[in-house]
Amino acid sequence: MTGTEAEPLLELAGVRAGYGAIEVLHGVDLALRPGSLLALLGPNGGGKSTTMRVCAGLHPATGGELRLAGRKVNGISAQDAAKLGVCSIPEGRGVFPNLTVRENLWAATGTGARLADLEEKAYGRFPILGKRRDQLAGSMSGGEQQMLALSRALGTDPAVLLLDELSMGLAPMIVTRMYDTVAGLVEEGLSVLVAEQFARAVLPIADTAALMLNGRVVATGAPAEIEGRMAGDYLGG
Repeated sequence: MTGTEAEPLLELAGVRAGYGAIEVLHGVDLALRPGSLLALLGPNGGGKSTTMRVCAGLHPATGGELRLAGRKVNGISAQDAAKLGVCSIPEGRGVFPNLTVRENLWAATGTGARLADLEEKAYGRFPILGKRRDQLAGSMSGGEQQMLALSRALGTDPAVLLLDELSMGLAPMIVTRMYDTVAGLVEEGLSVLVAEQFARAVLPIADTAALMLNGRVVATGAPAEIEGRMAGDYLGG
């Protein structure tokens, strides 16, 4: 993988954010470099999802700076972030349950992509989706829904992919397959920020890892270094 010396593509510098009077992020620093995978680790309630929402333009920062390709973009909307190449798959998957697989892919054509191209890539990467193309997304397994969510996201040809708790509710074998796919995308040049409670799911493919506790990034470094600093309770299965 590449990008360890390049300037950050996505960066948070001293970012603060919260909900009402409650501050959740207390000066977060993160840097995602081109063509790399940054794993944001830590227990539930530590601020990972809020961090991802700030990066996606879904939640405003109240302090510090959010930067894309070195440019400050505080206050950017999710739509404008998407236009700049930032795509997010939220916690709990991002599909329309009452639409078929094919209709879900069609919904991603708003970016200008052709449905035929989206289908070719999706079914080539995940053949099971081809077999399910006329099935309602909500009736599929969690793993199949996550494959569809990833296929929809990739249809926008993003520069940055934000994955929030990709492993949630999935069998270990499916988690491994999903992260193998993500690793391949990074090898192709995609930059990925993953928020994950279960460190062992993502550490093997990460270039850099950051440990977040109580709204602060308390350690950043090589995956092996961060794994060594984590308490056993945070490692998951």
